Amino acid sequence: MTSSALHVEASGEGPAVLLLHSSGLSGRQFRRLVPELARRGLRVVVPDLSGHGASTAWPSPEPFSFRTDVARVVELLNAEGGAHVVGHSYGGLLALHAALAQPASIRSLTLYEPVAFGVLDRPEDADARATLEAVGESWGVTAEENEAWLRRFVDYWGGAGAWQSLREEARAEFRRIGWVVREGVRTLMEDTTRSQAFAALSVPTRLFFGELSPIASRRVAERLAEVIGGARLHAVAGVGHLGPVARADIVNPLLLEGLFRDLAP
Repeated sequence: MTSSALHVEASGEGPAVLLLHSSGLSGRQFRRLVPELARRGLRVVVPDLSGHGASTAWPSPEPFSFRTDVARVVELLNAEGGAHVVGHSYGGLLALHAALAQPASIRSLTLYEPVAFGVLDRPEDADARATLEAVGESWGVTAEENEAWLRRFVDYWGGAGAWQSLREEARAEFRRIGWVVREGVRTLMEDTTRSQAFAALSVPTRLFFGELSPIASRRVAERLAEVIGGARLHAVAGVGHLGPVARADIVNPLLLEGLFRDLAP
């Protein structure tokens, strides 16, 4: 399998906070959050995940799995001697799996709609799982077919017309990293890690979901809150799945409030 380097920006001293971005974006999505953490005297570690941002490109058609990023997150945690972890969507999924793999390195989890769809294993979750079919897994052989998949992906998370409303440079970036995004989605959709696996987690955990988000990601947060001991679940009014990016003014203060409680001596 291809080995590609991650671009990682780290600065500051004190307790480490690892920020894990959503699929299709990069560490830049936390550009408003980083100064707030730095002002509190924290060490902030922000990677661009595999193939994303300034990290080495992941070439099509080389296979890729989200578990490759899980292993890299574990490496970062080990290098820092442990960290508080903030994750959004795909980044939240990675945080959960890293916590299972290396629990001693996780100080706390602050997660906004982690896409751990394997926890939707109850019969009453069939409605939520059915909505995921809107994205689909087909990846064509032409640029037009691949862009059609990206459009479905972005519109699922951002609402109808979200792809078209993106700036052209944002669409161009999605096209550039489309293969690794699709492979990440394909493999996380195949993940069968059930909710009870996460019952083993014993670190302070806060789970957030937007009230306007797709039912599948809202339900995941609810299922995780049911099994992770002491987890706190927060519904964020007026925002959707992309709240940490589109409405950072609303979401960031909520993330910070819980995180700083976990940092208190």
